Parts: sequence; C-alpha cells; structure tokens
Amino acid sequence: MVLCLAVTLIHAALVFLHVAPANPLSQRYGRQIDAWVFPLFEQNWRLFAPDPESTNRHISARTMRTAPDGTAQVSGWFDLSGVDRSATEHNPFPSHTTQNMLRRAWTSYLETLGGDDRPRSERAVLIQQYLRNIAVDRVADHRGGVFDSIQLRVITVPAAAPGPPGSNRPATAPSASVNTRYLPWWKVAPHGTD
Repeated sequence: MVLCLAVTLIHAALVFLHVAPANPLSQRYGRQIDAWVFPLFEQNWRLFAPDPESTNRHISARTMRTAPDGTAQVSGWFDLSGVDRSATEHNPFPSHTTQNMLRRAWTSYLETLGGDDRPRSERAVLIQQYLRNIAVDRVADHRGGVFDSIQLRVITVPAAAPGPPGSNRPATAPSASVNTRYLPWWKVAPHGTD
C-alpha cells in the first residue's frame, strides 16, 4: 500500500514537472523527468488544438525466419493498420489505444529518427523498440508462425478532399504522390511456435 502511494506521488510529481513551465527543478532534472515520461506518459495539448492528419498511412509488416539450413523464409505483408481499422469500425465505443497506438508510435518514430532510421538518442532507441514491439505483438496475435526478424512498410497517401456536400460524387485525391517507405529488418527474440 505504501509502495503504491509512493509510486503514485512520484509519478504525479514527475508529470507535473514535465508539463509545468521551466523551473529550477525541471531544468536540473530534465533528463530524469523525460526518461520517466517518454514514451508512455507523454503529454500534449492536441485535445484543445488538434492537428488533423493530412495523410493516410498504411503500415504493414512482414516477418523472416531463418531455417536450420540457413535459408531465409520471408512472409507476405500483414496489414497492421487494417487491424486497427477493423477494431474501430462499427464499434460505438472504440478504444483510444486501438485508434492511436500504432499511429502515434509511427509519428514519434518520424519525430525522433527522421528519414535515415538511425537512432541518435536513448529516446529514439526506445521509440524504435516500441514500434517494433507493437508490430511483433500484432503479427504474433493475428498470424502466428515462427519468425526472428520483422520489417515494416509504411505507405503514405495524401488525404482526399471531400466531395461537395449533398452530392454522391466521390472525394478527390490531391495531386501529391504516394510515398512508400521500407524500414530496415529488425531482429526480434524468436517468436511463435510451429
């Protein structure tokens, strides 16, 4: 009981210091505060000033298994974004986690690793592992099989402009092109069973 209360108070204090204006404590212990807050307890103000998505991202994963003879066996692509969509469609109370976990993990990946997929900070390594773990868990839950590496593919499609109100005309896509990005293969602990 005492331990739970102590952890709760410490957590509240660290989150407060993270969101509070700069002060001597948050400046002196900023690294420790950030290590506690990111990536699980990140705070932002998007509820009050949302930044609507201007693109649709389709994130897929494929796995690789190294056979005993040394040959690589690569699976087909598995649509991770489709899992999220199917979990929220026709659900009157979809989970915030279901709707945003993969999307926010990818956004954080872009913010911390940029375009070259090389982590340059502890936070970047953490975000990379977080994204990898989401993909591994979802592939293992929905597809099964044995694998020891995973690769992600992210297809970014510009969001289509809505058609005129009251018409049956379909939305029109902007003229920007579709962007496909392949992340490097990531080693994972051997996953699954035959």
